[in-house]
Amino acid sequence: MADYLPVHRNGADPFTVTVSASVLGGQVLAASGVGTVAPTAGPSGAAIGVAQHDAPTGGLVTVWPISGVIHETVSPAGVTAGAALTSSTSGGIDSGTLATVAAAGTHIGTALTTAAAGAKARWIGR
Repeated sequence: MADYLPVHRNGADPFTVTVSASVLGGQVLAASGVGTVAPTAGPSGAAIGVAQHDAPTGGLVTVWPISGVIHETVSPAGVTAGAALTSSTSGGIDSGTLATVAAAGTHIGTALTTAAAGAKARWIGR
């Protein structure tokens, strides 16, 4: 995947961290250990941001935080505008009911656009 930049950063600044598994720009990342991140493999309460660029295992990646930032990333299963979002497989996003994802601690944002499976959806981080 190419380099990634959020649609609107809302004053947020990216940070750099080591990856514990190879990363592609635009993937949602979760904390995977002490000072490391990896692409999400499903709904995760540890999701922290979106990778700005590709990075190999053990390399450094620049991460755009989730909170308050407007992102545009891939939705493996598709989402509908207004849906509550969680992280998904392969560092993607997926929708769920707000009560369920909030109770599970995996709510990362709200979809701003509708996207078919495998397409990019715009969303705002929570």
